[in-house]
Amino acid sequence: MKPVRLPAAATLALPRWALFALGLLYILPGLIGRDPWKDDAGSFGIMWTMARGGLNDWLYPNIAGLPALEDGPLVFWLGAVCIKLFGWLLGDVLAARVSNLGIFVMGGMSLWYTAFHLGRRPEAQPLRLAFGGQPEPDAYGRTLADTTVLIYLGSLGLLLYSHETLAVTLQGSLVAYFLYRAVRYIESASLRNAALVGLSLGALTLTRGPLSSIALLLALLLSTRLFHIPAGLALRHMALAAAAGVALTLVWVLPASLVQPYGESPVASWFGTNVEQLALPSWVSIKAFFRIGVWFFWPAWPFAGWAIWAWRRQEDMLHIVLPLTFLGALTALFLCDPTPENGDLLKLLPPLALMAAFGLPTMKRGAINAIDWFSVMALTTLGALVWLFWIAKLTGWPAKLSHNALKLVPGFTPEFGIVAFLVAAAVSVGWIWLVRWRVSRQRTVLWRAVVLSSSGLILLWVLLMTLFLPDLNYSKSYAGVAQAIAAKLPHDANCIDTNVGAAQRASFAYYGRLPFVGVEGGQCDYVLLQDNVKTRDDRALFREWSARGATLLWEGRRASDRNERFRLYRRAP
Repeated sequence: MKPVRLPAAATLALPRWALFALGLLYILPGLIGRDPWKDDAGSFGIMWTMARGGLNDWLYPNIAGLPALEDGPLVFWLGAVCIKLFGWLLGDVLAARVSNLGIFVMGGMSLWYTAFHLGRRPEAQPLRLAFGGQPEPDAYGRTLADTTVLIYLGSLGLLLYSHETLAVTLQGSLVAYFLYRAVRYIESASLRNAALVGLSLGALTLTRGPLSSIALLLALLLSTRLFHIPAGLALRHMALAAAAGVALTLVWVLPASLVQPYGESPVASWFGTNVEQLALPSWVSIKAFFRIGVWFFWPAWPFAGWAIWAWRRQEDMLHIVLPLTFLGALTALFLCDPTPENGDLLKLLPPLALMAAFGLPTMKRGAINAIDWFSVMALTTLGALVWLFWIAKLTGWPAKLSHNALKLVPGFTPEFGIVAFLVAAAVSVGWIWLVRWRVSRQRTVLWRAVVLSSSGLILLWVLLMTLFLPDLNYSKSYAGVAQAIAAKLPHDANCIDTNVGAAQRASFAYYGRLPFVGVEGGQCDYVLLQDNVKTRDDRALFREWSARGATLLWEGRRASDRNERFRLYRRAP
């Protein structure tokens, strides 16, 4: 017997304007007004270098001369194109983030249509009621699609990465698109659908390397056997998908190999880096998966786990088996990475959110109400604390909260921003109205259980990105350091050698227009050194960077970082 029993009233669709409004409130704060921080400054630096450089920079990703070949070039191409198109109007930083907006929309829409198609299938439909009144397939599919997107938006991992110009962000959305293409292929095993599957895999390869694409292709081939697609037909179609993926990858691989930008092809280094990410599962990767995944996938993973249990007795469950197969393949790939990154977990979120949506209709009303009230109490309390800290930092009362709010940004002078205040106040009023609606509304709708958790997370994000954005920019941005270095650098400086990291190099090149040495190298009269004030191993550092006898022109750091130190030297003639 199917585990779902619902009346038609429970499948009323979420108003389109409400879903669009939630999406805009989710993605725009954190894109507008935020400086490139340490986490995503390096990626922005590649985009900016491409946009202001030539063909070599588009084929050989680099950050103002520092090679960056860990990821494929696709996400950087998108950001660089946006800088070219919109940089004159929005500024280079915000223009690069226009690509984030498109990536976010692609991921959300792909999940919505995937859930919609799966929800209309006969095996996913609720039990027919004795006297009728069960939902129509389209209505049930729309409700599940809305629920999937709300769970996706309510996941903590997506919130952390969807606002950053990173390859893992695009990878997550492309996995969502691949899910949609895979569902369409299983429903109709045609050459067209196979080719579109291959193009999505090719885009994944150009984004983050071939390992995820190979794992997903093998998982899809396994799924064709589970859903009784003839073996010969499936093999031919998967061969076509692989060919389409390889063809798309050659858009970069072929010209990069032929042109040899900066005297070498980046393809070998890029491929070698990807091969190094494959090894036997280790305790490090297993521990990272469970330790980080518990909060990264919240609240999707409890719903997804319940879905697997609730639907365990059914057969031909495309809505569970397909995403679970892909989830297993991607999890195995993560566990086989000897140095896993938190961002790589983002590719597991789309299949988890999809399964979670199909687990929600099987839950009892008491469990759903418990989730609702937990969301109301926890998120309202956290929102009130954000407001209280904001008041404290401006007024000095309460004194303890004011001290705690300002000790992380020494030297920062808080100011009242009318626009930030009005946006934060409007969103807070909207949250109060939503809680009141939830408390007073008698009609039970399926997506009610997750709309509060998603909206509450959006509330907290908007409050942080409005009331505390100046503090965060002051603490995390290298703009002030870059401008201080530029003020001490002579205008006729030829180039700068440096050991600074990717994020610092990108920030210094963009904000200070510092002329770093290019990929091809060269003799520079100036050297910029980064070290830790606790180590102070100047002798080894000077020997490595030929800075013996050099003249110190500037020394400084970010006010919020007591350990990091930068020094600019002019080398001895």
